Amino acid sequence: LDRWAYYVTQSSKMTIQQNAGSVTPPTGYKNYLGVTSSSAYSVISTDFFEIYQQIEGLNCADLGWGSANAATVMLSFWVRSSLTGVFGGFLTNSASNRAYAFSYTINSANTWEQKTITITGDQSGTWLTTNGVGIQVGFCLGAGSNFTGTAGTWNAGSAYAPTGTTSVVGTSGATFYITGVQLEKGSTATAFDYRQYGTELVLCMRYYEQCSWVPLTTNNYQSVSYKVTKRTSPTVTLIASDTGSASVAIGTGYDGQSFYQNGNSNQTTRVLMSASAEL
Repeated sequence: LDRWAYYVTQSSKMTIQQNAGSVTPPTGYKNYLGVTSSSAYSVISTDFFEIYQQIEGLNCADLGWGSANAATVMLSFWVRSSLTGVFGGFLTNSASNRAYAFSYTINSANTWEQKTITITGDQSGTWLTTNGVGIQVGFCLGAGSNFTGTAGTWNAGSAYAPTGTTSVVGTSGATFYITGVQLEKGSTATAFDYRQYGTELVLCMRYYEQCSWVPLTTNNYQSVSYKVTKRTSPTVTLIASDTGSASVAIGTGYDGQSFYQNGNSNQTTRVLMSASAEL
């Protein structure tokens, strides 16, 4: 579930887990993201429930969105639900003031179905081409009237699903599973882009990294560079230390691409830290 996130306006309405329900994924896939509704909740106008991923602006700058040359994109994915009917999703910009609400139909319950959505690029709005959020791609699990819009068109505002789409959180125990999500330039859905594990790991480490090391045994400054250049100066967090009585100060280095450590004379064993530069 790397780099996927969720946003909800009400707590305890759903759970999210890798391979929830332990069903067999579509051929060619090993894992999927699984959502299970925890109750039969009726959304109000100000509610929305979503899973989403944010794409860095540097990775979608070639689309030219916000200009007359905005490129068309194709979204493809495999989906399975215990519910049938019309479901919704969205693409938005970083300011959430430009949104494309799309719909798709799940025809058979508890059956994997592949969907493709053609989306005409937005010629308006501001779309970042920096290391900020370029495009946010999401799937709606329930939305109130404040967060729905017209399907198949660009809306000014936060439209996370077309009006009248299925609410997963509206049925207790309902499931929603998804895998093989791919957003690509053009109007043709190509085969899923399988990458070597080592390549994928390096790409993920642009946003998150864990590191363990043996600190200095005397009070002194020690600087360590990250394995992979981060998207931005990350948040550095001490996770664990083998010597409970020791004190270790860690923080971001002056260049934003390293961290520093200052350990006292009692610190002679391993320390584990994380660096997060997620969007």
